[in-house]
Formats: sequence, C-alpha cells, structure tokens
Amino acid sequence: MKTKPFSICILFILFPVLLQAAGTHSVYNLRCEHEEEPLGIETPQPRFSWQIQAQERNFEQSAWQILVADSPEKLQAGDGNIWDSGKNNSSSSVLVPFNGKELKAGQVYYWKVKSWDKEGNPSPWSLIHRFGMGLLSEKDWNNAKWIAWEKDRKDEIITTGLHGLTNVDRALKGKKTGMYRLPQFRKEFAVQKQVKRAVAYVSGLGHFDMFLNGDKVGNNFLDPGWTKYDKCALYVSFDITRQLQQGQNAVGVMLGNGFFNIPRERYFKLLASYGAPRLLMKIQIDYADGSTQTIVTGTDWKATESPVTYNSIYGGEDYDANKEQPGWMQPGFDDRSWDKALDTGWKTRLLSQRSAPLTVRDRIPTVRLFKNRQGQWVYDLGQNFSGIVHLSLNARTAQPVKLYPAELLNPDSTVNQSASGAPFWFGYTPKGNGAESWQPRFTYYGFRYVQVEGAVPAGKPNPDGLPEITEITGLHTCNSAENAGSFHCSKPLFNQTYELIDWAIRSNMASVLTDCPHREKLGWLEEAHLMQYSVQYRYNLARLYEKTFNDIRSTQATNGMIPTIAPELVEFEGGFKDTPEWGSTFIISPWYIYQWYGDTRLIETYYPDMQRYIDYLSSKADDHIIAYGLGDWFDIGPKSPGEAQLTSNGVTATAIYYYDVTLMEKMANLLGKPEDARQYSELATRIKQAFNRTFWNPSTRKYDRDSQAANAVALYMGLTTPENRQQVFDNLIADIRSRDNALTAGDVGYRYVLRALEAGGASDVIYDMNCKYDTPGYGWQLAHGATALTESWQAYGFVSNNHFMLGHLMEWLFSGLGGIRQQEDSFGFKHIVIKPEPVGDVREANASYESPYGRIVSDWKDNEKEFTIRVEVPANSRASVYLPSADTAQITESGIRLQDIPGIEYRKEGNKYIVITVGSGIYTFHAKKT
Repeated sequence: MKTKPFSICILFILFPVLLQAAGTHSVYNLRCEHEEEPLGIETPQPRFSWQIQAQERNFEQSAWQILVADSPEKLQAGDGNIWDSGKNNSSSSVLVPFNGKELKAGQVYYWKVKSWDKEGNPSPWSLIHRFGMGLLSEKDWNNAKWIAWEKDRKDEIITTGLHGLTNVDRALKGKKTGMYRLPQFRKEFAVQKQVKRAVAYVSGLGHFDMFLNGDKVGNNFLDPGWTKYDKCALYVSFDITRQLQQGQNAVGVMLGNGFFNIPRERYFKLLASYGAPRLLMKIQIDYADGSTQTIVTGTDWKATESPVTYNSIYGGEDYDANKEQPGWMQPGFDDRSWDKALDTGWKTRLLSQRSAPLTVRDRIPTVRLFKNRQGQWVYDLGQNFSGIVHLSLNARTAQPVKLYPAELLNPDSTVNQSASGAPFWFGYTPKGNGAESWQPRFTYYGFRYVQVEGAVPAGKPNPDGLPEITEITGLHTCNSAENAGSFHCSKPLFNQTYELIDWAIRSNMASVLTDCPHREKLGWLEEAHLMQYSVQYRYNLARLYEKTFNDIRSTQATNGMIPTIAPELVEFEGGFKDTPEWGSTFIISPWYIYQWYGDTRLIETYYPDMQRYIDYLSSKADDHIIAYGLGDWFDIGPKSPGEAQLTSNGVTATAIYYYDVTLMEKMANLLGKPEDARQYSELATRIKQAFNRTFWNPSTRKYDRDSQAANAVALYMGLTTPENRQQVFDNLIADIRSRDNALTAGDVGYRYVLRALEAGGASDVIYDMNCKYDTPGYGWQLAHGATALTESWQAYGFVSNNHFMLGHLMEWLFSGLGGIRQQEDSFGFKHIVIKPEPVGDVREANASYESPYGRIVSDWKDNEKEFTIRVEVPANSRASVYLPSADTAQITESGIRLQDIPGIEYRKEGNKYIVITVGSGIYTFHAKKT
C-alpha cells in the first residue's frame, strides 16, 4: 500500500516521455489515385497519398510504411500479403507508387499506412482503406455483349458530327436521323449463398440509369461521361453488395441518347449517331465460401420501350407516365411480352470512368411566379445554373405539360432561348390519377426561368381543368469534384464576383469542361489551361484532367494537330478547328497538374504525343512565328466580340508556342531526357528572338499595337528582354490607366494581364480594374442582372449567359488578395507562399485551400494600427509568410516577439516585407504600424 503513491508519481513523471515515444501524430485522409476507396482502378501501380495530423509545430515526416492485403482480416493481423513496403526513409506522403505483387482484375484490396516523425516516433497505423481494380482486358468482361433493343440503321451512322443547317441539309437532305426509341432492359438472377462482395461494371450509351430490386444504383447523373465513342467508351463501377438480397434479384437499366445518338429533331448543335442506344454490363458476386458468380449482358436479357418517349442532349426530354410498367425493376415481373435483347456485335476500347460523376449538387427553389404578356406562367428560380427541373403536380387527365427553360426573358417576359439553343423543352404526360412528380434523366440545360405550357400553378384560376403545378424546383447538376478552396473578403463586390464565376465554373464542370451548359456543351480546350488555376483553387480536378487528356489524345490528328475541342465530336473549320492557344492545353495542363498535385503521370503518359504537337506547331511556323487562329477571343474592340480585334493573332499564338516549348524543356528534364531538353531550349531561344524581331518596335518601345493582351503575354511568357521588361510593364499599366482602368483583353489575354500585374506588384491596378460597374467587366455584368459569368464582358443577350472562360479573377482572389501561392520550385504546395496584398478598401480576407498535404489558411485583417494574419500550414510542408512591415521589432507571433520563437526563420525583402519561413502549425502574426 505504501508503494502506490510512489508508483503514481513515477507514472506522471514518465507519461510525457511515453506519449512522445508513442508519437503525437496520426495519419488520415487516405487516398488511392486521388480518391477515397476507389473502384475501377486500371493502373498496375496505383499511388497512395495520406495527410498527417500533428500536435506539434514543424512536423516533418521522416519515414513511412504501407501494407496492402487481399482481405481486411490479414491486414488487421499485420499481414501485407500483397505488399509490405517495409520502413522507407522518406518524407513522401503524396502519390507513393505501389510496388508489390501483381494486382488482379476485379479484385478488391485493403491498405493502411503509418509514418514516423523526424525524431523517429511512429504514428499508430491508419484506419484500413480499400481500392478495387477494374476490368483490365477484354477477357475480364466474361464475354459480356453490347446489347440493344433496335438494330442500327447503317445508313444513319455519323461518327464525325455534322454542324450547321446547310451542312446537315446537304448530307441528309430532308431525312430524319437518330430517331431510335429509348429502351429499358431487365434481367433476373438468384443469390443463394452469403455474399462477401458484389460489384457491377456498367456502360450504357449514351447514358444510363441502373436499378437493382427497384432502387437506383448510386446517385450519379448522365453516366458515363461522353467520349469519342468510336475511339473509346467509359464504364462505371458500383459496389452493390448491400443492394443484393437472398433469393431472386432483378437488375433494370434505362438508356438515354446523350452524344452517342443525337436526333434530328428540335434543337441540335451537331448531328452524330453511332447507332441505337446500347448496354454492356458485368456483375461480379464474390461469395464468402470463395466462389464467384458473374452476370453479363447478352441475348438472354429482355428489352422494351421505356416511358422516355424523346431524348436529346440538345433538344430536351419527354416522358409519358402512362407507359410505365410497375414492378419491372423487381423480381417476379412478367416480362414475357418484352423482346429478347439484340447482340449488336459492336466493339470499342473500354476505360474505367475515373473522374468524379455528375450529381445533383443543389436544389434551387422558385423565388418568383408571374404571367408574361402572352398569358403563360413563368417560374423564376433566381439563379442561372446547369441542370434539370423537378416537377410536382396534381393531374386529373393525361394532359401533356411542357416546360421551356431559358437563361433570359424577352421584352414581353416570354422565355428567350435564342442564344442557348431553341427549341428545348422538358415534356411530361401525367397519368391523371392525382399527385405525381417527375424529373428528366438524360439531358440538361442552362437556365434560370421556366415557362409552362399545358398546366397552371396550384391555386391559380384553372377553367380548363389543366394539371396544377404544386412545385417546380431546379436541380443543379455538375461534376461532383471535391471542394478545394474557399474565399471571402470585406468587399461585397468581390464576394459577388467570386459567386458569379463559381456558378459558371460549376455549370460547365461536366464530364468535360464545357463552354456553356446549353447551346454547345463542348470541351473547348483553351479554358482547360487558361482557367485551370482558377478552377483548381475551388475544386480538386486531378481526376477530371485524366479524362480530358484521354479525350485529347483520342482526337489528336495523325500530323500531331490538336483540335480546339475534345472529345472532337464534330469537326469545325478554320480557327474553330485549329488554334494554338486552344491546342496548347495538351502541353500546359500536364505541367500545371504536376505543379498543383505533384502528379507526373500525365507528363509520363503523353510526352511522346506532346512532342508530336510541338512538331506540328513548328511545321506551321514561318521563321518561328505562328500567326493563325482565333487569337484573343472576345476581347473588347470596336466590333461585336469574336476573333481578336486589338492584338495580332501572331502575338498570342507565337507567345503560347514559346511557352509550350519552355515547358517541354522542363518536362524533358523531369523525365531525364537531357538531349530533348537541350533541343527545346535552343528552339525557345530562336522563337524568342523571332518574336522580338517581329513584334517589338524599338523606336516606339511597344509590342504590336500596344494592347493589354500583347504586353501581358510578353511579360508572363518571359519574352521581353531584360532591358525592356520594365518598359513593357509600364506600357501595360499606362494603357489601363488611360482607359480609366477599363479592361480590353479577352479570353486568352486577360489571365496574363492579371498574372503580369500581380507578379509586378500592381494588385492595386487589378483592384481598380475590377471595381467598376460602368464599363464592361464583372461589375458591369452584376449590374445588368447576371447571376453566372457571361460569355461576353458586355453581358450581351445574343451570346451565352453562363460561360466560365473569362473568370480569371478567381485566381487573383486566392493568390493575390487571399495570398495563397506556392514557391516557384515547389510542387504539390510542399513549400507554400502566403503573400496577401491588401488593396483599396479591402480590410480583411479569408482564403483556404486543401492542398495534397492538408488545409492551408490565410486569414488577414488590416487597419490603421496593425496588420494581423492567421496562417495554417499543414503537416509535412513549409510556408514563407510575407508580412507588410520593414521592422522585425514590430512583429509578434501569438504575443511573442519574433526573435524569441525557436524554429522560425525570417529575412527582410526590400522596404516592404518581412518574410518569415515556418514549418507546419497554426500561427497568428501581428505587425504593428509605426
């Protein structure tokens, strides 16, 4: 008894030591190939990432160990029978490649990781995570067939889309094409043993909805993503273990047309048809006793017409509820009247859909209901967005109801589809038995208003006994990529601009980055690199860019040319077919992905094809000058917006060519190809000399016509000579100031205007340019009622009013005003730079970004007495924090003088900044003003 107090004292003395020995950090947010617990992995060497939660500051990982097993029980017991990496002395925690036994198609694997800090203390093992392999070859599909309900009409196959009414009429005369009926399929199967795991691999073209025992599988919308279907199609993997039941099961699938088959009816931007809608599926059931059962599509499946009576990605969708067959998705349904499915014999390359699926992100309620001058009811949802409607009504008859969505209204308050694709409508024929609800499955549109035909709002006069609408709600659909960043500041205009751009980004984030969510829905490629930083501050797009690059390579020409759109569902002419600023996404975006995520796979995979594109551009050059294409699209000149008006297309095309080549030099070095790097370096030197020889006027000391775009691209790309750089920067600012801070640059040039100004320390000019309501720009658009970014700076009604191509200010809101960047030689935000730039009347801003290492925060306030900033730096990374002060004696961190804090390095940069370098942790700096 007398020894107890002594033992307790010893325990208290040793507890801190024991705690330290056990480690004060943990591993969380495990990812495989940028995704938590993915299915459908096709790479033989998947890569693992994790983040670290550390109690102490300045955490650095010194080592890691990964275990991979083929069962969770083995992993729990510490048996990495597929891979035991052993302890690796490395700080890597992002995209660590698998290096174990061969991974098998259709199998699920389990993994966990632990890490050690710089003192050698280990973390506990992480929680167990899993990943599933996809189907790696044709034989892995177990002889599954592409099935359809109708035969293909061979004379209607159009794999290179037709556009323009003249071209369509010339090719097809008066013939209607693509008028296949929309099918649904079903198959029953028995489950008699205990199920360990079940996965469905599905591709339904154009799009599919899958049901199991009456319930929809997943919450995806418009699966699979659209591709150039004669080159490849995507399949989607679903874990259906919990939806199976003992005994009989029934799987049902409905198909829509998508871009696979575009009917020649209502509106169409292009016409294409690869044949009748079709389905491919394999269900793999692994039983607890080790046996496996597979169910695959074939002629033993049954098919019939679905209640979707019309569907077009461009024209809308009609649904007749009277054609529903209750119970068809359930086991025991009598399908004897259905037809046998047809084996199409069709083949194409199959790839797993690795990008995040489209889903319903938001429900948008009606904010206003009114009658237009034509006597039709219009629902105003208050926001321009991409998506569909959810309709609820009461009906006593089978009176068809049409809903016409639109972005804008005509002067008489009727809906205006003139710039968004007309006619487009959602049509619903009710059963007439009372309360009903419906929403389209296989199309979408960009809209704010919904005009009703054939129904009235509930509670309004209804002398004709029409269906009565109880609710119209907008369903905002978009790619479900994870949110990565947030921004807010004290200036309402900038917050409104942030939302304006963000709505346009989301509305055009589908399975491709589209130009607009209605008229075209095409992947115009310039946006993919010019807006890449802006979009990646908001969303994690690593997986979407994997699909983008497969789309690009699938449409690269034999001569190396990259078209302006990918997938190239239609061939345009002239600059709309081939423009360097568009095709150069193939060079620029892989480098940006490497910068942001530390991911080299796009570079490694596509480097030979990227070389082919550089060779193509070189073949188009005249003495190293490229002068063709659309140029600075939609700049502000004397004419209506379109091709560049203020800047010669040779300026932007040659500048982007030069930039491409400098990036190829960097990527060649990254891949260990010094001879390639030398050749690209020499080519870049020759292009730079030619550019200055052609476009620099030594007497006026100006580039080209001295436009904002011309000066900005020369500055950003590094094309200016050292002795002229300041002059070009001064010319850029002088032009802006001479126009009372009005912008003129367009789709290509404006990003570089902002980049050049920010790099030159002129965020005050950026502020002045973007605080205006009286000249075209963001404030102008807001003042004219825009709720999503418009295609033109002027917010014209004759072009799209939901376009994200001019949203470059988003990048500055995060990097300049918010201050979150990374050091030039850093990748994956390993070394962060926090450098906010307070300007104008902005007194505070809060920006965050979820980097591969964890959450970065820059939260600052500025007043006449002091500048305060709260910074979060994730574990296993570092940050350089710029404080607007010239005196270290005036700076404290959490109330402690800077020089009294261990582990903090600081230096003076000019008379404007004290730069403090810190490790991970949360810091609050105060810089008093003298």
